[in-house]
Amino acid sequence: MAQLEKDLTKGNVWKQLVLFAIPFFASNLIQSVYSVADMMIVSRFGGTDSVSGVSISSMVMLIVTNLAAGIATGGTVMIGQFLGAGEREKIKKSISTLFITLAVLAVILTGGLVAFINPLLEVLNTPAEAFKEAYGYLLISLLGIVFILGYNALGAVMRGMGDGKTPLKFVTVACVVNIVLDIVFVKELHMGAAGAAGATVIAQGVSMISCVVYLIRNRFIFDFHLSSFRFAGEMFVMLIKVGLPSAVQQAATNFSFLVLGAQINRIAGVAASAATGIVSKFNSFALLPEVAVSMSVAAMISQNMGVGDIKRTKKVTGYGLVLCCGISIVIFTFVQVFPHEVFRLFGAKEDVVNVGVLYMRSFSFEYVVMPFIVALNGVFIGTGNGWVSLITDTTSAFLVRIPLAVYLGTTAGLGVFGIGCAVPCATFVGTLITFAFYLSGCWKKSTIIARPQKEIF
Repeated sequence: MAQLEKDLTKGNVWKQLVLFAIPFFASNLIQSVYSVADMMIVSRFGGTDSVSGVSISSMVMLIVTNLAAGIATGGTVMIGQFLGAGEREKIKKSISTLFITLAVLAVILTGGLVAFINPLLEVLNTPAEAFKEAYGYLLISLLGIVFILGYNALGAVMRGMGDGKTPLKFVTVACVVNIVLDIVFVKELHMGAAGAAGATVIAQGVSMISCVVYLIRNRFIFDFHLSSFRFAGEMFVMLIKVGLPSAVQQAATNFSFLVLGAQINRIAGVAASAATGIVSKFNSFALLPEVAVSMSVAAMISQNMGVGDIKRTKKVTGYGLVLCCGISIVIFTFVQVFPHEVFRLFGAKEDVVNVGVLYMRSFSFEYVVMPFIVALNGVFIGTGNGWVSLITDTTSAFLVRIPLAVYLGTTAGLGVFGIGCAVPCATFVGTLITFAFYLSGCWKKSTIIARPQKEIF
């Protein structure tokens, strides 16, 4: 059991942050690889209609995934702070309550969304020629929600325990299974978007089950016996208090991009829909290093807040911000110099490349302003003050990103280029709000464990 836990409250901050972020980055990188593999294989063997279908339905699934990830993040923070405070019984209660909560959520989401697939795709202005492909991908993905949420729950628990290596092992299993099944279902069986969705669902199921077996055999703190799954009301209240703001924040952000995608579908058609889907896939890949740093910051801070160490928390924040900025500069430069190559990597047709480069040119300034908001969000999440990220992201999404995209894309007649410009503009506003909250010092008070702090200023 001991090898599945790591104390992040002692030792060199810079070294610990980097070493903890690397396996988390590798895990997300591999997970993104099989997500990108879906798009690349579908693009090469399924055509533009299939790519558009995957693009549109993936946006819906991204909201579902991030809703689960947000709540799971609450579990990471709770477990981290309880581990730092040495309260092991509360760790077990947190894990059990997290699993039960996400299982119930999986049932609700599956039943609710499957019943409204057609109206949902119509609201998103899904091109007629891509409707069948989008329907197939979304239906199969929704039927596999239980594996998506299960995987997120296990990853959240591991991060809270300071273990970034175990999730890496099983996301690698998922990646290999997913790519092999992609080739079989899409290339050999010609199942199109539905085949890609089936490959992903099966891969995540294999990964989740394998991880549970591994943890049981290694005598993990939670034994997974049926009798151990007990719902603790006080832990649920805390989980919702800490995790719900992050869940709503992530869902709101992705909903705003869903609205942007619907607008692009309406004004530009199937080629633009496919292009924005490719940009979305590339973006999820490009942001992986920063997300890894942010979540590592949150995990480290959660443990350090468990022992009330504000000074070390500040160090973690500063190093995290430096890392995110360095990564961002590299990504922005690459996209500005090689935008065409990004789309050709996905095997995109020339009409998709042409419209996609326009969108990418403006969208890519997101990478310049994103590191500040990503790094500081790790602070608010790690201290249990996710409400700050909720306020920041919903304000930038609904008061800036969507209205500005409508104005620039339609009223000003700039099309997909204008819609792309709205993205970094909204993030810049969010960055200003985030800095204001950080300077206010509201994050110094943990919402989970009340204890004297070693340093306030």
